[in-house]
Amino acid sequence: MPTTLTLPPTIITGAGASENVGEQAKRLGATNALIVTDPGIAKIGYADTIAQNLRDAGIASSCFSDVTPDPTLQNVQEGLKQYIDENCDVIVSIGGGSAIDCGKGIAMKLTNDGDFADYMGVDKIPNPGAPLIAIPTTGGTGSEVSKVTVITDTERNVKMMLSSPCLLASVALVDPLLSLTTPPHLTAAVGVDALTHAIEAYISKRAQPITDALSLKAVEMISGSLRQAWADGENVPARTDMMIGASIAGMAFSNSSVALVHGMSRPIGAYFHIHHGLSNSVLLRDVMAFSVVGAPARFADIARAMGEPIDGLSPMHQADAAISAVERLVTDIQMPRLGEIGIEKEKFEAVVEQMAVDAIASGSPANNPRQATAEEIVSLYWECF
Repeated sequence: MPTTLTLPPTIITGAGASENVGEQAKRLGATNALIVTDPGIAKIGYADTIAQNLRDAGIASSCFSDVTPDPTLQNVQEGLKQYIDENCDVIVSIGGGSAIDCGKGIAMKLTNDGDFADYMGVDKIPNPGAPLIAIPTTGGTGSEVSKVTVITDTERNVKMMLSSPCLLASVALVDPLLSLTTPPHLTAAVGVDALTHAIEAYISKRAQPITDALSLKAVEMISGSLRQAWADGENVPARTDMMIGASIAGMAFSNSSVALVHGMSRPIGAYFHIHHGLSNSVLLRDVMAFSVVGAPARFADIARAMGEPIDGLSPMHQADAAISAVERLVTDIQMPRLGEIGIEKEKFEAVVEQMAVDAIASGSPANNPRQATAEEIVSLYWECF
């Protein structure tokens, strides 16, 4: 059966890649850019550097820097208003996945009428968005190369996932030098998020040969460099492997989809406003242990990609080695358990059954090699807690 692979038409990687922003915006015919970022990135000065690069290319810009972690519908609406008010003709998103997802949401709404929620799900967006240049500053989400955005409706406590080629950036500039300022706790969270993308892309029922190759390469690069990037943020080779590995993982999951971890992660973010990378990381180990019987050969491949010595082991022991490898990795970089990230047990208990319903409704669990009922998902939440 035919498969499809969709990626941004231009991807530039390596140290200094972000310096191409003016040239690339000019190639897109831009004259006035809206820079979309978050307060932290604006404070560091990265947005100012991008603005200067655009000016050098003869392109004006203004900055929308109010993007929150796990971007909201309000962020999109405010950025959209500024784009229109300033007569912009290109979006430059710089930051983590939140800034890039917000930029995608703004770009999409500029060319598609109706409510944002109308486009939830897969392939429901009719028109390509406005031109978007995506510049990540963390080695994590892969949003710069993916056709996915996740926007939170805070009134309904729903994380709206949209997936469509119409959301692809026009240009992705993957510059590891921009990730050197990422603090250790965020390096850990987004790094495990990227690893989750790679693992779930590989075990997904919608995996295909090209995404398989991308997934395993991403697992190798991320698992081989995350400890070093966490321990020494200025380790440029480790940061480079993390940044490019995360982008490769983004290419993979965007085309083969994610699975049960992401399905369970989104309600945690929606109800408790936990960073997406952190909510993935607190679930990954236990969900892998639940899922392994559905695809032991694939889990064994993951173990090999992580450098585990599994030759001579039985098939299930080879598969279990992937779980052990992930367990050691998240322990080494001091990732917490779900019950250790500030969620009150009573509040968790009050919504956990609805969270399981929401997880299934997201569609991602359907891609998992072992299917989970709502009751099993509730049990998994408590195991993780």
